[in-house]
Amino acid sequence: MAAAGGALLHVPEPRAAAPRTFSRPRPAQARQRAAATKRRNQASCEAPPAKRRSEASLPPARATDAKENPRAFKGKAQKAFSPETSSAGASDGSRERKPGVKTSSLFRNNPEIPALLRPAVKQRQESVFTSDAFQALDLHPHLRGDGPYALILVPTRELALQSFDTVQKLLKPFTWIVPGVLMGGEKRKSEKARLRKGINILISTPGRLVDHIKSTKNMRFCRIRWLILDEADRLLDLGFEKDIALILNAVNAERPERQNVLLSATLTEGVTRLADISLHEPVRISVLEGSQDQMHPKSRAILGASPPAASSELDGFAIPVGLEQHVALVPSKLRLVSLAAFILQKCKFEPDQKMIVFFSSCELVEFHHSLFLQTLLGGSGALAPGRLPSASPPLTFLRLHGDMEQEERTAVFQEFSRSKAGVLLCTDVAARGLDLPQVTWIVQYTAPSSPAEYVHRIGRTARIGFQGSSLLILAPSEAEYVNSLASHKIKVSEMKMEDILSVLTRDDCFKGRRWGSQKCRAAGPQEIRERATVLQTVFEDYVHSSERTVSWAKKALQSFVRAYATYPRELKHIFHVRSLHLGHVAKSFGLRDAPKNLSASALKKKKAHLRRPDPRRKTQSKHRLAELLRSEYSSGMGASGAKVKRPNKRAGPAAPPAPSAQPWPWDKSKPRRPP
Repeated sequence: MAAAGGALLHVPEPRAAAPRTFSRPRPAQARQRAAATKRRNQASCEAPPAKRRSEASLPPARATDAKENPRAFKGKAQKAFSPETSSAGASDGSRERKPGVKTSSLFRNNPEIPALLRPAVKQRQESVFTSDAFQALDLHPHLRGDGPYALILVPTRELALQSFDTVQKLLKPFTWIVPGVLMGGEKRKSEKARLRKGINILISTPGRLVDHIKSTKNMRFCRIRWLILDEADRLLDLGFEKDIALILNAVNAERPERQNVLLSATLTEGVTRLADISLHEPVRISVLEGSQDQMHPKSRAILGASPPAASSELDGFAIPVGLEQHVALVPSKLRLVSLAAFILQKCKFEPDQKMIVFFSSCELVEFHHSLFLQTLLGGSGALAPGRLPSASPPLTFLRLHGDMEQEERTAVFQEFSRSKAGVLLCTDVAARGLDLPQVTWIVQYTAPSSPAEYVHRIGRTARIGFQGSSLLILAPSEAEYVNSLASHKIKVSEMKMEDILSVLTRDDCFKGRRWGSQKCRAAGPQEIRERATVLQTVFEDYVHSSERTVSWAKKALQSFVRAYATYPRELKHIFHVRSLHLGHVAKSFGLRDAPKNLSASALKKKKAHLRRPDPRRKTQSKHRLAELLRSEYSSGMGASGAKVKRPNKRAGPAAPPAPSAQPWPWDKSKPRRPP
């Protein structure tokens, strides 16, 4: 049999690499080999030789190996956080389950979503634009060396850049009128050079203008004719009241006669106080629908000699006609999945969609921006981007908040303004005055602290006659916030969470192992839940991939909880920190379990610096709040930004830290330990 096998396997070898033979075998030897082979075949005539059977089955085996090798290679090159790896069963050899990792279902132990009662609301309509033409200014053709004729004060740097661009477009026919902008983050030397050459329309933030008033000799206001305070309510919220008073004194010393204009979307007590300081016998111009009967036929505004009402809030807000407002009640565990599904639905499967997502702090913006980049855009935890529809446009994620460098903020603002599609994750730094063109959706992931702030956020869309939509995401315990909006003439319609999550059925990369063999099947609730679980597993795998990402998620969760505890008193019955389920909230940050030492460091610092009440403490807290707001919507949640004083020696030793059994260390209702 060995000889026979050798004869059979010897056939392909001479074709490949066998050496050439120049001698022919002898005939006697060939006849002896043939006779031996004949006797062996006659002895085993009952069955074919074993080698021939193996030879017959050999080519399919090689073909099978050739087919298996590419699969093995593809399995090695597969991403670590693909949904197929996350959703496969325990029997799948490519799945590796870490020992000791706890996972819980997203759709268990959730609170019941109550029926949303929406009272009948008749919204107010706005009428802002007038039919009057732009009148030519009676100005001398050589103005540059005279200094500023108009001074515009704005609260944020982005609004200063936007106002400067708009003024430049308006002044293209009038080349002898020179505009300029002063703001923080730029070089003072270059700004002083522009002031020496001459600026006729000056746009500035209050802090930088005060700096130039104190240090620049060429800052003159003798030609000022118009002084405009834009977003006056936000100027006060940011702590610029003293800076504005200093600017008014400097302008009054050189040019007491001028026209002052104060612009504000909300009339508060602070705006009324500022109007008393900066305006003399002011004329109030309003655009409320209820007073349209008294409007002038040309100006379509209310003109009266009475000062603004000193009310904390207006009874109603003017909402654009083309703005559709929605609200979705989502349990805490499903907030992250619902936000990702909504972004995919609008910006991945629909063309030319531009979205802004508002968060409560800078840490939340940074965390979600990094998470979506790594999981939705082909990073280390990508959702198999090759399997997404090729015809859909690529996703673009940008971020904007007060802790960024000025160059980066300017680049992000300009890029998002020029783009036709994309997602901007931001804080309230982008909620005031910015005119971002073609924004179609406004998503409020964290609820605003007041209805006025809600109106400012949704005002970034449906501008100048365009259509737009907004979505407010609330927890089931926060459903009463809808009634608070209705009391201010704001009408919203409900959007079901199931409708948001159903978009996951349009993409096979979210398909679990159970539905892999079913190609034509209607999307049912069970399939939607399974695909949402696949997406949540991808988020959790990325968060738990390293200690750095886990620490980042904990920091964002801590920032969210602290921001949740800062809602005003009139909304505490809706947004109370004790109504949060910490484990469910942690799930929305990709954490599998609620962290136990979430506020241990903050609690230790709080207990270590207890002292007797100081009469100056109230004034110091006001200055501290002004510093936090001055940083342009910085969250102020980090411990590094707080000023820590040395402990008082007469106060005795510091109190020991509280035990870890206290569930809510940030709750101020607990009695404080006396020194």
